[in-house]
Amino acid sequence: MAEHKFKIPHTLRLESGETLLRPEVVYHTYGTLSPAKDNVVWICHALTANADAADWWDGLVGEGKFIDPQKYFIVCANILGSCYGTTGPLSINPETFEPYYHSFPLVTVKDMVEAHVLLRQHLGIEHIHLGIAGSLGGHQLLEWLVREPGVFNQAAVIATSARHSPWGVAFNESQRLAIEQDPTWKNSNAEAGLNGLKIARSIAMLSYRSYDTYHLTQLDDAGKIEGYKASSYQRYQGEKLAKRFNAFSYYALSKAMDSHNISRGRGGELTETLATITTPLLAVSITSDLLFPPHEQAFIADNVQNGIHKSITSIYGHDGFLLEFEALSGLLEEFVTEYQDVPIYDLRGTKYD
Repeated sequence: MAEHKFKIPHTLRLESGETLLRPEVVYHTYGTLSPAKDNVVWICHALTANADAADWWDGLVGEGKFIDPQKYFIVCANILGSCYGTTGPLSINPETFEPYYHSFPLVTVKDMVEAHVLLRQHLGIEHIHLGIAGSLGGHQLLEWLVREPGVFNQAAVIATSARHSPWGVAFNESQRLAIEQDPTWKNSNAEAGLNGLKIARSIAMLSYRSYDTYHLTQLDDAGKIEGYKASSYQRYQGEKLAKRFNAFSYYALSKAMDSHNISRGRGGELTETLATITTPLLAVSITSDLLFPPHEQAFIADNVQNGIHKSITSIYGHDGFLLEFEALSGLLEEFVTEYQDVPIYDLRGTKYD
């Protein structure tokens, strides 16, 4: 594994009309690029993850695992707005020589993908063997499939959607409200809003897990009248995130997630935009996912030209895309093996069974 930094050599015009002057993108690579450059796997990460996919997706990425660096050249780039190296709210604004903080511009999923495209071009990669992503990462990958048709040979999206739902926006807005109520949120320093962030994460956990998850892992003895496991678990999750993240990036990235809509600016409905995707695509759902219910992945598979929908039975809710790696590896292996030797143009207009 190696960490790299790519500085975009020009001003990046964002979808909002605002700009970022020469933003930087931190990315990790694993394995060796083949002479034919035909073994690239590109992973797009979710909300609070980073470019080190082998760390946060260790059930899938690593030697002897489905995404094996002995076989593939793996790329994962940290997204715009994050706090893990890529330009975000805590970065120095080259025009003011001060951190952006509250002045960091609105970044959308389309802007994140634009940075990915520029990085791909910088690396001299013309085709990507497999794109894989979950949640907000899946948003990026779907946008990319529309943005650059023909670049990906195969794609897999897990626990995601073609447009962020009102339900998802409501969860994110509730989290931002928690951050805004922190008296320190108006401050211009890296610690601003951290107590609000803890509450925001507690709210988020209710959308990431499920009733059955909490019942299995947090159920107390019947004799208790206070000090419940579920209470301490919520506090723990808030504290844990506050130690590794910041409220500015969380606020910005939740807004980016809300912005996701692959049909925006393309003059059609979601079904029409999805129909432009010819890349063979596997859409995987988690049966207990409250944030991205299975019908959203079924909708994707039903409307792209060559789509399959598979569902993983799990009690772990949305977080199942990070935890059910054995089942996910099996589905991915079956998908890439069956269709790896079939030219994309032979599949256009053919719906997988």
